[in-house]
Amino acid sequence: MTGRAAEPEVIWARPVRAGRGPKPAYSRNDIAAAAVRIADADGIDAVSMRRVATELGCGTMSLYNYVPRKEDLYELMVDAVSGEYVYPEKPSGDWRADMTGIAHQSRALMYRHPWLPRMMTTAYGFTPNALRFLEWCLGCLVPLDIPAGLKMQLIAMVNGTVMATVANEQAVAERARGLPWSEEEEQAVRAAYLTRQVASGEYPHLAGLLAEAPAPVDADEIFALGIARLLDSFAPAGAVPVTGA
Repeated sequence: MTGRAAEPEVIWARPVRAGRGPKPAYSRNDIAAAAVRIADADGIDAVSMRRVATELGCGTMSLYNYVPRKEDLYELMVDAVSGEYVYPEKPSGDWRADMTGIAHQSRALMYRHPWLPRMMTTAYGFTPNALRFLEWCLGCLVPLDIPAGLKMQLIAMVNGTVMATVANEQAVAERARGLPWSEEEEQAVRAAYLTRQVASGEYPHLAGLLAEAPAPVDADEIFALGIARLLDSFAPAGAVPVTGA
């Protein structure tokens, strides 16, 4: 592949355009935006250097002067959509509320760009917008009196929970689109089957659980509950949030 480096490198440390010549015709933002449009419309597998070049109206080989590898193109894409986060001027001082807000923004971001969960990797965790995201989260967690390493773990677990949730929701939706019946019809059939199985007496613990507190079925409610439980697990016993952070 033309321009492919023989050793690992960080695209952000490279000049915007390799080689000599006139002012670059395209910016990295232009290239990332074109790739994101393709992925949003047709999925990440539709993204190729040739397709992006066509979208921009340039030759494929000339695109390698800006982006030497397809992996770099993915990194530009992840950074571009990570710039969609909206941060208040400063954290509120309530770390739970701030991190809950970030989690909901992340979920909405992944719904706007359904390909994003597949591209999320720690290798892309040091892009400009990823560093901005991390800095904001760490600022939100200043009131939380736990070691710095645990704060990083908290951020990673929130991100992982969001990605897993969205990936599962997307998989369920994709399956439903391929069925000849409605999701409501299938849920009714499965609920009736579960009721019969529980009534058989073979699953007393499950029967007791369902009789005591039926599980929430609303996706938003389930997500909010999961994030709340996760954040609670990091709070020291008796800790009081620091205000004005």
